[in-house]
Amino acid sequence: MKTRIIGAIIALILTVVGAFLLVTYVRGADARAQQGAELADVYVVTEEIPSGTPGESVGDFVKLDSAPQRNIPEGAVTKLSELNGLVADGKVFVGEQLLVAQFVSPAEKASRGDVDVPAGMQEVSFALPVQRMVGGAIRSGSKIGLVVTKYEAGVDIKDGTPTFVPESQFSFNGVLVTNAQIGENVSDGDSSEGSETSGDTILLTVALATHDAERLVWAMEGNEQAGDYIPYVGLWATLQNEATDTSGSAPVNESNLR
Repeated sequence: MKTRIIGAIIALILTVVGAFLLVTYVRGADARAQQGAELADVYVVTEEIPSGTPGESVGDFVKLDSAPQRNIPEGAVTKLSELNGLVADGKVFVGEQLLVAQFVSPAEKASRGDVDVPAGMQEVSFALPVQRMVGGAIRSGSKIGLVVTKYEAGVDIKDGTPTFVPESQFSFNGVLVTNAQIGENVSDGDSSEGSETSGDTILLTVALATHDAERLVWAMEGNEQAGDYIPYVGLWATLQNEATDTSGSAPVNESNLR
């Protein structure tokens, strides 16, 4: 009799302990599952991002969504500002989560000889003497500014009579160079006086929006075919970077040169 009672008590104890362990395990599993299921914000691509797209433009291709933390890979973009100054290293497809690793600096992409034309832009080429191209320092992937000099209606500073005066101003800023090639033997001088000199040129291919391409072609036409209507047009390139400040740009002519 005593043996039966002892056996029953032991069985009861084992049942209670087993139930406790089972409940503890289940609660722990639930806690682990809930921890992994916590939601976090993530950017998901809704429209394919072309290779070379600037990070500042990525907002047009993504939406903010939420996903379980366990499904968010390391390096996921949490703020679009993280991509400022970078470009897409390759295509980013619809449905992908946005990762910082998908973007690189323009210089890194250019160093591989791979500079993409941003969506909506087109390429146009022009050549200038090397001294007008920052001494040849411009490379694929560079950002450049272009200063255009053209004649504007004005007055002679000596007698006040109407005349045309040359005026220089930045007409383009932050232009992406997609290719740069060295050329040779450009005339750079006053051919009417027989004093032409020969020197190296640089042929640049740049990415521009439609109207900017038209403006650049106009400037180059004036530079190469100056005549009675356009007595002089000049073009110089500057090498820019992310910190370049062009806020002080203003037209310069003989009245305010000093």
